[in-house]
Amino acid sequence: MSHPAGPTPPWSGGPRPDAAPAVCVRHPERATGLTCSRCGRPACPDCLREASVGHQCVDCVAEGRRTARRGVTIAGARPGERPVVTPVLIALNVAVFAWTVVTSGSLSRNALSPLFAEWALVPGAVADGEWWRLITGGFLHFGPIHLLFNMWALWVIGRDVERALGRGRFLALYLVSLLGASTAVMLLTTPGANVAGASGAVFGLMGALAVLLRRLRVPLGQVGGVIAVNLAITFLLPGISVAGHLGGLVTGAAVTAALVYAPAERRVPVQVGAVAGIAIVLLVAVVLRMSSMSG
Repeated sequence: MSHPAGPTPPWSGGPRPDAAPAVCVRHPERATGLTCSRCGRPACPDCLREASVGHQCVDCVAEGRRTARRGVTIAGARPGERPVVTPVLIALNVAVFAWTVVTSGSLSRNALSPLFAEWALVPGAVADGEWWRLITGGFLHFGPIHLLFNMWALWVIGRDVERALGRGRFLALYLVSLLGASTAVMLLTTPGANVAGASGAVFGLMGALAVLLRRLRVPLGQVGGVIAVNLAITFLLPGISVAGHLGGLVTGAAVTAALVYAPAERRVPVQVGAVAGIAIVLLVAVVLRMSSMSG
């Protein structure tokens, strides 16, 4: 059936005058004529936030924050992370030092602790199969001054390097730098040498900071001066492991270069492969040295 055309009702194409008013999706008891410019749902003024275009509901604002892509540092780390690894490493070094003081009964002669006999880096002992000394020696210190100097340097340099690299990369840098320092000691010192201290790893952080500044095209300035002064002290003062310091410095610079110059589109696999490759080269060098010492 058909009906004759008549005048269009005034409410045609829109809600009927007697239709129920829209209510806020989060507060059903509140009628509202406002809508979210992103999802189109009705929302009361309390549930809307000003956006670049119009107003968005709090749900869309939260979703936007979750899906927004965050920037990263030159090494791929999330910017603004609070340093965690640096203070943990300092706490470990201090705890080990305290244990050696307690077990030796002396603050200044803590090297008499049995832990030094078990943990200190002695190339001959490593050649006999005591591999752990390559790392554990980096957590022992001869007296409070030795500890204080290394922990101060770790605190000052480590925080900035950790923020730039991120926690995982920073820990890898520290441990591989320590391994590089120990490898240099194995290659360049006598089998009976007795080496301990975090300075090899700290020199690795110095090398890392220099590479980071170079990557950012920032003049070395005071950083270069600090490295030069520490190298001079290394060569001029007796009782310092020149091999350990140089090994840590070179290794730290190499690891950081691998981290900050990795291509962004394949950053993680390149970084993992490069750092693992450096660690493998160091371990192979240690094995070859062990073979020559036992031969």
